[in-house]
Order: sequence, then structure tokens, then C-alpha cells
Amino acid sequence: MSGVSSLRKIIHVDMDAFYASVEQLDNPDLRGKPIAVGGSSERGVVSAASYEARKYGVRSAMSSIVAKRNCPHLIFVKTRFDRYNEISKAIRNIFYEYTDLVEPLSLDEAYLDVTVNKKGNPSATLLAKEIRERIYDELKLTASAGISINKFIAKIASDYHKPNGQKTVNPEEVIQFLEHLDIRKFYGVGKVTTEKMYRLGIFTGKDLKTKSLDFLTTNFGKSGGFYYQVVRGIHNSEVKPHRIAKSVGAERTFNVNLSSEVFMLERLAQIAFELERRLKSKKIAGKTITLKIKYSDFSLQTRSKTLPYFASDEKLILETAKDLLYQKALENSVRLLGISISNLNTEKKQIKHINKEVFIQLKFDL
Repeated sequence: MSGVSSLRKIIHVDMDAFYASVEQLDNPDLRGKPIAVGGSSERGVVSAASYEARKYGVRSAMSSIVAKRNCPHLIFVKTRFDRYNEISKAIRNIFYEYTDLVEPLSLDEAYLDVTVNKKGNPSATLLAKEIRERIYDELKLTASAGISINKFIAKIASDYHKPNGQKTVNPEEVIQFLEHLDIRKFYGVGKVTTEKMYRLGIFTGKDLKTKSLDFLTTNFGKSGGFYYQVVRGIHNSEVKPHRIAKSVGAERTFNVNLSSEVFMLERLAQIAFELERRLKSKKIAGKTITLKIKYSDFSLQTRSKTLPYFASDEKLILETAKDLLYQKALENSVRLLGISISNLNTEKKQIKHINKEVFIQLKFDL
């Protein structure tokens, strides 16, 4: 494989319909039924949908109205992030029994580098199977996994046999796997980029591979270089076990549009309270406070202020958010407000770790 001098054994584990599965686990009456986790109000949004609901076209990020239209007997369940976080930690504890090189992407998915692992097992495929079995035996939840030589391919592979399945792409299979892959399946290629690629005659990985680096960078900027590399099986990003948050935020969508700053202050106080809770649970503070305003016409505006010191206190966050709210007149009625804090103290920390490169011959079994 051109350009590859060292190969890793990477597993991408992705929980199946995580939030919805947790709700069905905790409430047996919901099992086998179409459920949506999120708000059922007019302004509600689906955070997650069970596989029973997905059969009716219900998807995450879909408005609750559309979801209910697609599935009239859909059951809405409120989100319980504390519970999801609790189970997510239990899942990660299982991961850490196999390797310290764990990079969480969210509560329900993570990369694991098992090139060298605590079990001394040379087969990443068998390790992935064992990890998935452990998750089910201990937590009664199912997970899917993708196994390959880098994060990019493992991420794509984990979606192949969902739910409760896994797929391995061995080194000698990588190029053929990528060439036959629909361009929509490439991780990082969204809907807009897919449509642009289609217009350029790029429908599969094989089509993408025929395009020169100059052509791709001309049409897709810096992303063009990324596409040029990954379609050739080259993706050298390491599993980063110490991902540092760059910002922490909280926001609220309102059932009724707000047109007066007076009504918004009460909501901002609630958001600031929640943000302080999240910051203190992570033992994080920041200097730059940003107010997010989404208007009724869905246009978005942000206003920021950088303090001369690190802050995590609810009252200080709220006062700064108020100043930003009154900074200039509102352009329309408001459907969403959010506060985030960045320029965090975590960015000052230097994480020490030993980066071991393990060189392996091209032909090895995953």
C-alpha cells in the first residue's frame, strides 16, 4: 500500500441507538416500541431514535413534529444525560482493560488503538468481538465495531453491520474496499460535498482516486488534500487518549419565540446555572464567554467577550451574557439562546505521554 510504512490496529466502537437503548433498558415497557429521545413540543428536536422508530424514517436532529408525522404512535422520552454519562463511563472502563489508547468521540463512540494491548492478543478482530460481548454481558446494551489499519477506515467499517455487528478491513483489502465505497459513505463527506462531487462525476472511491491533488484542492480547498490521501488508505492521525475540550456550552430552544430581553434574562440565568454545573463537574474554567442567538428566521448570531481571568462562576457568566445581550439591538424574535465558554485553562496543560511507534510488516492479520 503506497505511503504506508507502519500500520496500526484500530477499533472504532459505536453503541447502537445509545440514548434510546438506555431508555428501553431502564423501562421494559418501551422495549420493541418506536421511541424518540427528546422534546415532544412544537419546538422539540429528536436527540436519538430507537431502531423501531427508524423504520418509519425518524432520525436524530429531526423536528419532533416531522417525527410524529412519520410515526404517529411514536413515544417521546425526555433526555437523561446523567444516566447516559454514567453508562458511558462504565463502557470506557471496559475499553481501558484492553488499552490506554482510547479516544472518546462522544458518550457513545470511541477509537481504540490495540496494536499493543493489555491482553497480548494479536487479533484486533477477536478483541473487538470480546469487547462487544463484555458490553452486552455487563450492561445489556449492544455495540457495533469497525476494525482496520487507521481511524478513517475503522469509522466507516463500524457502520457496515449495524446494529450489533462488526466488520474488519484487513490491510490487503483496504484499497479495494475504498474504491468500491459510495462517496456518501466516506467519513467527513457531508450532503453538500456529496452533491458537489456528484456534479464533478465522483460517485465512488474509485472515481475519487482518478482525480489529481491539484483538481481536488482547487475544488475542495484543504479538504481536497485529505480526500486525496484517505482514498489511498493513508490517514496517519493517531488515537489521542487525552482529548482536551476547547469549549463548554449550554443552550435552550424555546416553545414560543421571545421578543423581549426581559423574558430572555430568566432563560439566560437557567443556562448559566447549567453551564456552571458542567464546568465544575469537569473542573474547567475559561476566559472567553460567547452568547449564541438564533432568531425565528433561523439566522444565527454570536457575541463574545474575553475576560482577563479564568471564570466558571454562574453569576459572572450570567452578568457577562447580559452585557452581550444588551450590546446591540435584537434583529428579530428569538427561538434559541446559548452560552459557551472557551479559551479554557485546560489549554495551558502539557500532557506528557510516551508515543510508541510500532512498525509492522504490511501483511498482518487484524
